[in-house]
Amino acid sequence: MIALVQRVSRARVQVAGATIGAIQSGLLVFVCAEPTDGEEQASRLVDKLLKLRIFADDAGKMNRSVQDVAGGLLIVSQFTLAADTSGGNRPSFTAAAPPALGRALYEALLRLARERHANVAAGEFGADMQVELINDGPVTIPIRVA
Repeated sequence: MIALVQRVSRARVQVAGATIGAIQSGLLVFVCAEPTDGEEQASRLVDKLLKLRIFADDAGKMNRSVQDVAGGLLIVSQFTLAADTSGGNRPSFTAAAPPALGRALYEALLRLARERHANVAAGEFGADMQVELINDGPVTIPIRVA
C-alpha cells in the first residue's frame, strides 16, 4: 500500500458540496492499494500511522504520535498515488489495484483504523472528492508498506 501522510491542523473532504469527513488536528492520509496488497498490508499501514512520531513534544521535537496527541485520522482513497510517468506526459495507473480490490482494501483499512483509534473519518471510494487541509509544518511523509 502507498500512503501520503500530512500532519494537519484541520482537514475535510466533500462530495457534491457536502462534507462527508472532517478532523481537527491529526493526520490526513491519502492511500492507494496495489494489486499484491492484502489485509496484512492494511494492518501494517494502520500500525505505522498510529505510531508515526511526527507531532511535537514539550521540547518541540517530533516525538509524539497521533495517538499520543489524541488527534484525528482522515483517510482518503487516491489511486493516483500509483501513477507512473516514465512513459511520457500522461500518467499510467496500472500499478494501482483494480477497483474491486482497491475498495475492499480501503474498507479493510478503515475498519482496522476504527478498531484501533477513536477518531477516524473517511472519504468515499471512487467519488469525485474535494479535499481541504491546513498542512501543519508543513509535514508530508510518503509511506509504502509491502
